[in-house]
Amino acid sequence: MSTTTLLLQLIVILTTARVCGWLLKHLGQPSVVGEMAAGMVLGPVVMGALFPGVHAELFSKASLGGLTSLSTVGLVLFMFVIGLELRPQQGVRQQVRAAGFVGLLSIAAPLVMGLAIAPVLHPALAPAGVGFWPFALFIGAALSITAFPVMARILKDRGQAGTPFGQLSLSAAAVVDAFAWVLLALVVAMAGTGEGYPGLLKISVGVVVLLAVVYLVLKPAYAWLLRTRAPDGEPSATVLAALMIGLLACSLATEWVHLHAVFGAFLFGTCLPRDDRLLGSLAERIEPLSIVVLMPLFFALAGLNTSASAFSGASLGAMGLIFAVAAIGKIAGGAAGARLAGYDWRDSLATGALMNARGLMELIVIKVGYDAGLIGPELFTMLLVMALVTTAMTGPLMTLIAGRAKTVPVTEAAPST
Repeated sequence: MSTTTLLLQLIVILTTARVCGWLLKHLGQPSVVGEMAAGMVLGPVVMGALFPGVHAELFSKASLGGLTSLSTVGLVLFMFVIGLELRPQQGVRQQVRAAGFVGLLSIAAPLVMGLAIAPVLHPALAPAGVGFWPFALFIGAALSITAFPVMARILKDRGQAGTPFGQLSLSAAAVVDAFAWVLLALVVAMAGTGEGYPGLLKISVGVVVLLAVVYLVLKPAYAWLLRTRAPDGEPSATVLAALMIGLLACSLATEWVHLHAVFGAFLFGTCLPRDDRLLGSLAERIEPLSIVVLMPLFFALAGLNTSASAFSGASLGAMGLIFAVAAIGKIAGGAAGARLAGYDWRDSLATGALMNARGLMELIVIKVGYDAGLIGPELFTMLLVMALVTTAMTGPLMTLIAGRAKTVPVTEAAPST
C-alpha cells in the first residue's frame, strides 16, 4: 500500500465522519453515532453501490493494513484516558457488588433471549457447516455486549460521566465485556477455529496474571514515578514515554491473551493515581488525536464488511427480531441489576439505557465472528445496524429518563438504599 493511498483514505474517512457527526449532532445524537453511520456510508451499501469503481480502488483489501493499525492505536489511547478517569463513588466492595449485579443480569437476559431466537436465524443465516450451538452461543454473546468506549463517549458528551449511574454503568460494562469475551472464546473453540480450548485456558490464566502484575507491580511503581518525577501532575517527556510504554505493554498483554488491546489500556489507566491534574494533562494531550483522528477509522473498517442483501425481503424481519431482543434484554437486565444493587428506579432505568449502547465493542465481536466463519456478511450487517440503532437510541432514552446533561459530582451522590 502506498502512502498516497493511505493519506487519501484518511482524508475521505475523516471528512465523512465529521460531516455525519455534524448532521447527527444537530439531530440530538452524540457525534459517535454519526461516526458509526459514516462507516455504513463508506461501505458497499452506500458508497459501493453509488460509486463501485471508486470504492473498489480506494478500499481494496490489500490497502487496509495501515488503517487497521491506526484504528487500534486510537482505541488504546482513548481507553487509557477512560480508565484514568474512572472514580469509585462508594466503597470498593459495594461498587464491585453493584457492578456485578448489573453486569450479570445485563448479560443473562439478552443471552437467554438470543438463544431463544437462534433456531429461527440459524437455517437462513448461518454459513454452511456451522453447527447450531456455536451459532446460537455467538448470537447470545453478540447481543450481550455493551460498548464500553461508546458508552464513555456518550457520558462525556452529555456531561454525566460523574453521575452515580454513569460510574455504575462504566464499571458494569467492563464486567460485561470481560464475560462476553470469555464466552466468545468458548464459541470459537466449539466451532473448531482459533486455538480451541487451550486458548480459553490461556485467556483465563492470562487475565489473572495480568491483574496481579498491573495492581501489585505496576500500580506502586508508577505511583512512585509520578510522585517523584511529576509531583505537579505535569509529566515530562521522559515520564510521558514511561507511561506510554506501560500502556502499550498492557495492551500487548491483553491482545496476546485474546482480550483485545483496549482492555489492557483501560486496566493500565485504572492503576494510575487518581490525580485530577494528571488526568487533565494527559487528556489534553491524548484525547483530540484519538477521538477526532483515529477512532473514526475503526467504524469505517467495519462498514466495509456490510452487505446490501440484509435490507431486502425476509432479512428485514430477522433484523427487526434481533433489534427487539437486543434492546429489551439489555435495558431490562441492566435496570433490574441496578435496582437490586440499591439504586432508585430513575438511575436504574438510566443504567439499563446506557447498557444498551453497543457500538464499538459490538463491532469488534462481530468482526471476530465474521473472521472465524460463524456469521456471513448478511448477519454481520444486521448486527452492525442493531449496534448503530441501539447506540442511537441511548441518548433519547437518557433524556427521557434522567433529563438533560447535568454533571453530578460522585462524592455528592450515592445510590438509594
